[in-house]
Amino acid sequence: MTDWNTSGEIARKARAYAITLAKEGALHRDIADKTEATIKALGGAPAFPMDVSINNVAAHDCPFINDERALAKGDVVKLDIGVHINGCVTDTAATVEIGTHNQKKLIQASEDALQAAIDIIKPGIEIYKIGQAIEETISSFGFNPIGNLSGHGVGLYIVHDPPTIPNYDNKDTSTLEEGQHIAIEPFATDGVGAVKDGKPAGIYRLLRIKPVRLPNARKLLTFIGKEYQTLPFCERWLTPRFHNVRFLLALLEREGILKQYTQLPEQSGGMVSQAEKTMEVGAGVLT
Repeated sequence: MTDWNTSGEIARKARAYAITLAKEGALHRDIADKTEATIKALGGAPAFPMDVSINNVAAHDCPFINDERALAKGDVVKLDIGVHINGCVTDTAATVEIGTHNQKKLIQASEDALQAAIDIIKPGIEIYKIGQAIEETISSFGFNPIGNLSGHGVGLYIVHDPPTIPNYDNKDTSTLEEGQHIAIEPFATDGVGAVKDGKPAGIYRLLRIKPVRLPNARKLLTFIGKEYQTLPFCERWLTPRFHNVRFLLALLEREGILKQYTQLPEQSGGMVSQAEKTMEVGAGVLT
């Protein structure tokens, strides 16, 4: 079994476990902490901080260490998980509705769109046809795909790599090649079908290494470069190890050393569902 296969198998198990944790009253940070701990116990490492994104927030809602938010009845929860083995990244997500079935159709729309894409992916397929299959499936349920979110390639220590896999027919006639690793990621919404930048997410990525004056900032930067390389990480992971983490991260961000991501709410406040699996083109689903 290759590292890609092992990474995918751990991601699949972590996704199944996270779904069991998503219950009324569960804390967002407990779901993330327990899922990430399970990834490590299974022999993997998180490829990015787990997102627990609720209702109109499509992605990048990463719990902070002191986060006291709990899931409530009726919440539509996107559980987005990444795993890597020696840098081989797999990415997967599922949507769960807490205690009700009001959004069953919306959740089914993204799941069916994912399957429609998986069913046609093979070496040589034109990329627009994948987006077309996703868009047609979601539209058939009466919802809109989110056009400014997309699937993507995954690479060694890279979560978002070319090619872009659209959630609509973007007319891209370039083709997939055997052996490429891609994450298919449909988002369905009852809103206008676009996201905007929201609150800071507390998720960061290293952009470049350059000299910094403050000794504690240098120590933090050294740790980030060694521990995460080019993969995203979060404040929650660093707080137990370093004092004044938020201040130090803000300093490194101001210096252009780190990029911080934002939460991504749907532009019109629409409800959002997500489904995602990672594939190896020509070999099938890894997660």
